[in-house]
Amino acid sequence: MYVSMEKMLAKANRNNYAVMAINCFNLESAYATISAAEALQAPVIIDLLMEHLQKHLPREYVLPGIIQMAKAAQVDVAINLDHGKDKDYVLASIKAGFSSVMMDASAHGYDENIRITEEVVKLARAQGVSVEAEMGNMGAVAGDQWTQADMYTNPEEAIKFINDTNVTALAISFGSSHGIMPPGFVPKFDFSIIEDIKKATNSPLVLHGGSGCGEANIKRAIQCGINKVNVGSDVMKAQADSVFEQQEATRNLEYVDLMTGTMQAAKEMVQSYIEISGSVNQANTTH
Repeated sequence: MYVSMEKMLAKANRNNYAVMAINCFNLESAYATISAAEALQAPVIIDLLMEHLQKHLPREYVLPGIIQMAKAAQVDVAINLDHGKDKDYVLASIKAGFSSVMMDASAHGYDENIRITEEVVKLARAQGVSVEAEMGNMGAVAGDQWTQADMYTNPEEAIKFINDTNVTALAISFGSSHGIMPPGFVPKFDFSIIEDIKKATNSPLVLHGGSGCGEANIKRAIQCGINKVNVGSDVMKAQADSVFEQQEATRNLEYVDLMTGTMQAAKEMVQSYIEISGSVNQANTTH
């Protein structure tokens, strides 16, 4: 069933688990993600990154097919525009059919972030579309641009932001970074940031950059109040590794079979994160 994030995250918030949000970039990755969720009877969010839609396959080609998958799914599926940094693109995405959007104005000053987010929330809610926003800044593994402590979300500002904007969910920075973590490295989280914001607002909170954060970190973050966990890099790496392994085994493998193999690798990785998130058997009970 195709839904917004509103009810699924509200239920996750009430029952102290998280919904997995998987970065997908084509029909195959979305199909694998939904199949994983159906196998475990879990709600799921398909995250389509604005940058991917602009640089690779355009929104008008990718979105309609994934919406059809979501409508036919045996579990609740939301499709969320991830890191929408341009307000006009975000608003156009609402009209294009996204059930949820992220208005990421975190690069702006605090007051401007609130102003932009408030405007999007007002227009989105009129269309039944949920809105995620971001406070604080996220770094990246690439180029050693790791998230530093001075980039963490200020709890007092986040509390005011949530109260002023009435966003569906807020992405916060407390130690994770976007990208594939080096082997053996596990980031250190400041869990008090989650606890302080959750205690004051009881609002759904989001962990970005979940890849490679470690099962213990993610589970504790959920216990503290995270209700949406974004993962992309680990799933894409599983698919890339599958290509390498299949090509090593059979160099003349037909492309359609090669792609099918990557879908299985993606499905298995998504299932592993669904199990960590606590959302197994939480499907179809949000209405």
